[in-house]
Amino acid sequence: MIHKTWDQAATIKQVECIHNEAEKFVVNNVLTTGKVYDVKNESEEFYFVLDNSGRIGGFYKDYFKEV
Repeated sequence: MIHKTWDQAATIKQVECIHNEAEKFVVNNVLTTGKVYDVKNESEEFYFVLDNSGRIGGFYKDYFKEV
Protein backbone atom coordinates (compact mmCIF):
# COMPACT_ATOMS: atom_id res chain seq x y z
CA MET A 1 0.00 0.00 0.00
CA ILE A 2 2.99 2.28 -0.63
CA HIS A 3 0.94 4.20 -3.20
CA LYS A 4 -1.10 5.76 -0.36
CA THR A 5 1.93 7.60 1.04
CA TRP A 6 3.77 8.56 -2.16
CA ASP A 7 2.65 12.18 -1.90
CA GLN A 8 4.50 12.47 1.44
CA ALA A 9 7.57 10.58 0.18
CA ALA A 10 10.87 12.34 -0.44
CA THR A 11 11.41 13.69 -3.93
CA ILE A 12 13.78 11.47 -5.93
CA LYS A 13 14.50 14.04 -8.66
CA GLN A 14 12.80 16.69 -10.73
CA VAL A 15 11.68 16.46 -14.34
CA GLU A 16 10.37 19.04 -16.78
CA CYS A 17 7.34 18.31 -18.96
CA ILE A 18 8.37 18.71 -22.62
CA HIS A 19 4.95 17.94 -24.14
CA ASN A 20 1.47 16.81 -23.13
CA GLU A 21 0.19 15.51 -26.46
CA ALA A 22 -0.76 11.87 -25.90
CA GLU A 23 -1.98 9.45 -28.55
CA LYS A 24 -4.27 7.36 -26.34
CA PHE A 25 -4.66 9.20 -23.05
CA VAL A 26 -5.78 12.67 -21.96
CA VAL A 27 -2.87 14.18 -20.04
CA ASN A 28 -3.15 17.84 -21.01
CA ASN A 29 -5.53 18.37 -18.06
CA VAL A 30 -2.92 17.30 -15.50
CA LEU A 31 0.44 18.17 -17.12
CA THR A 32 1.65 21.59 -18.24
CA THR A 33 4.38 21.91 -20.84
CA GLY A 34 7.45 23.63 -19.37
CA LYS A 35 6.50 22.99 -15.74
CA VAL A 36 8.89 21.15 -13.41
CA TYR A 37 7.44 18.22 -11.45
CA ASP A 38 8.73 16.30 -8.42
CA VAL A 39 9.28 12.59 -9.04
CA LYS A 40 8.11 10.54 -6.06
CA ASN A 41 8.71 7.09 -7.56
CA GLU A 42 10.00 5.67 -10.83
CA SER A 43 9.69 2.46 -12.78
CA GLU A 44 11.30 1.28 -15.99
CA GLU A 45 8.84 3.16 -18.22
CA PHE A 46 6.93 5.54 -15.89
CA TYR A 47 7.54 8.51 -13.62
CA PHE A 48 5.14 8.91 -10.71
CA VAL A 49 4.81 12.66 -10.18
CA LEU A 50 2.68 15.08 -8.19
CA ASP A 51 0.60 16.44 -11.09
CA ASN A 52 -1.54 19.60 -11.50
CA SER A 53 -4.48 17.97 -9.70
CA GLY A 54 -2.38 17.62 -6.55
CA ARG A 55 -2.41 13.84 -6.76
CA ILE A 56 0.22 11.30 -7.77
CA GLY A 57 -0.04 10.18 -11.37
CA GLY A 58 2.02 7.74 -13.42
CA PHE A 59 3.12 9.06 -16.81
CA TYR A 60 5.34 7.70 -19.57
CA LYS A 61 8.89 8.99 -19.36
CA ASP A 62 8.73 10.41 -22.90
CA TYR A 63 6.65 13.35 -21.63
CA PHE A 64 9.59 14.58 -19.54
CA LYS A 65 13.27 15.44 -19.51
CA GLU A 66 15.44 15.41 -16.39
CA VAL A 67 16.33 18.77 -14.89
